[in-house]
Amino acid sequence: MVIMIHKAYIITGPTASGKSEFAHELAQRINGTIINCDSVQIYRGIENISASPFATHPIADNMDGVPYKLFSIFSLDKQISIAEYIAMARREYDAAIAMGRVPIFVGGTGYYINGIINGISAMPAISDENRRRAREMVAGDLVMARKLVPDCRATDPQRVARALEVFLQTGKHLSGWQRGPRVGAITPTPYRVLINPPIDVLRARIAVRIPKMLSGGAIDEAKYILDNKFDPRRAIGAEQLCAYLRGDISRDVAIEKWVVKTNQYAKRQGTWFRTQFLADAVINHIPTINDINVIL
Repeated sequence: MVIMIHKAYIITGPTASGKSEFAHELAQRINGTIINCDSVQIYRGIENISASPFATHPIADNMDGVPYKLFSIFSLDKQISIAEYIAMARREYDAAIAMGRVPIFVGGTGYYINGIINGISAMPAISDENRRRAREMVAGDLVMARKLVPDCRATDPQRVARALEVFLQTGKHLSGWQRGPRVGAITPTPYRVLINPPIDVLRARIAVRIPKMLSGGAIDEAKYILDNKFDPRRAIGAEQLCAYLRGDISRDVAIEKWVVKTNQYAKRQGTWFRTQFLADAVINHIPTINDINVIL
């Protein structure tokens, strides 16, 4: 069998699709380095809630001999812009190449993936004051904050805050900056693998996975969020568990809401992959070792 190893890979797909396990197996086969491409798994203290590879493994720079980069590296009160992420991802990509390893970007965050493939528009530096003001405005009244940046279609508080801080800093909407020249793309474009099982398969896996996450440490992570007064809206599941711990809803309702929100997220991811992501290879089921053989 002839093995074709590309210079770099992007392994992506909806939540619960099995991409993390697939990427790890691939990395072991081709001397790869895993580089996180998930905007939630970059934060520490919520490894179970975020379904991080380190939920059941001590946080380290490697797992079974495979280097892991950009996982659990920031506190939950840290705000990460797409420009900051791309700069970090580029450094890890270059370091992997320099060590003779194959960079493998893994995650399902569309705007991270888009930045890796297409680069990002040059953005002005944001002052700490405007960044703080934007976060306070979003936390105080998300609906009103969105009205100040009508070109921002996102409902996620973090993305609304990003659009708002750019507007506060420059007086120009984020979409205007995004239409400018793009920089920072990884070239040549990594080989793009989309793992995209049917939605009913994902829903079944989500329904089984979330109770396991709950018993695996997610409750302690929610307590950590509350104790430190972090924003629980940073991750799906955190908000529901924090509401349970505050006594606002029951445990069963928290699980139900967590499952519903995760299903909705998986559906949104599927829409993005269908319309915004051009894959070199598509796996339409939960991947197996044989799929790695096919990819190679």
